[in-house]
Amino acid sequence: MRYDLAVVGAGILGLSCALAAARRNLNVVVIERATRALGASVRNFGLITVTGQDPEYVWPLARRARDIWLEVAPKAGIPILQRGVWIPAQRPESAAVLEAFMQTAMAEGCELLTATTARARCPALQAHHAVLWSPHDLRVESREAIPALTAWLAREYGVRFLWETAVRKVDTPAVHTSHGPVSASAVIVCPGDDLETLYPERMKATGISRCTLQMMRLADPGYTLPGTLMSDLSLVRYEGFASLPEAAALRQRLLSEQEEYFQHGIHLLVAQSADGSLVVGDSHHYDAAPIIFAQERVSELLIEEFAAATGRRAPAVRERWTGTYTVADRGPTVIESPTPQTRLVMVTSGVGASIGFAIGERVISDLFG
Repeated sequence: MRYDLAVVGAGILGLSCALAAARRNLNVVVIERATRALGASVRNFGLITVTGQDPEYVWPLARRARDIWLEVAPKAGIPILQRGVWIPAQRPESAAVLEAFMQTAMAEGCELLTATTARARCPALQAHHAVLWSPHDLRVESREAIPALTAWLAREYGVRFLWETAVRKVDTPAVHTSHGPVSASAVIVCPGDDLETLYPERMKATGISRCTLQMMRLADPGYTLPGTLMSDLSLVRYEGFASLPEAAALRQRLLSEQEEYFQHGIHLLVAQSADGSLVVGDSHHYDAAPIIFAQERVSELLIEEFAAATGRRAPAVRERWTGTYTVADRGPTVIESPTPQTRLVMVTSGVGASIGFAIGERVISDLFG
């Protein structure tokens, strides 16, 4: 059987390409070396982050991807667990960043609340200054959403999935796998952080490396977060905030007060799951190889920042894990054309869930017109 499209990799990016192709009534096969998606697509917060993204490139993609999530999630049986993000200003300098952000196009629909008003609406905040509330962001439970999306694509569109099938070489229209050749008119390779198997010379030329992050799940704290929670450290990490002139003073103060956090690339994200538990992270360590051994000190720092942002003692830790994703000098995505009907597609930052659906549409439009 010959397919219109073969997608290598069943993470969010591969599924996004499969969805965009299936909506054009193309015959699609997805080839995955593991028994299910096991990489960055399921080891994250499940955040579809719109607020604070790079305004030129990522923000438009994130808005489009968010709209597709809102359309697809109910059809695929994926609950939207949270909507919106809260960012309490813990310092006067961070309040100045939030005030400047409110003058940008990205702030449409957002509110800048006083500390008193914010605590009334979200008691789980330790707000000393202004609090930004944005309604634009979404959260799903990644470890459940990706399997549900996979099942829905197979059920609704007839996308075929070949599991435990390693792709050894792509020579479009032939895809050489561990279970024999697959024929497809076009091929999209979404390798995640596998930098060695397919097109390693191209990846090396783009300066691709890896980022390892640490995350944890805390027990149900007994209160409800109405949205995802961030802290001052996020304002110097997300480009939509960090690029504002007012962020320079905040960065300088944070470096003097929290230098160890910067050494580990820490900024706080707190998201609540359906069972009440809290997903907390994360850190960023960069190396060509994934970092295998987690550092307990990183967890301690995350717990300290959690307490600072909420004014509450952190509940008991129930799970810990690490994740890896690719990073590159040239920006948040790498899209290359080894041949006219072959694409190598990677999200080289931690925004796969946030922009994957939009990238899938662009790649399919490029391949099929």
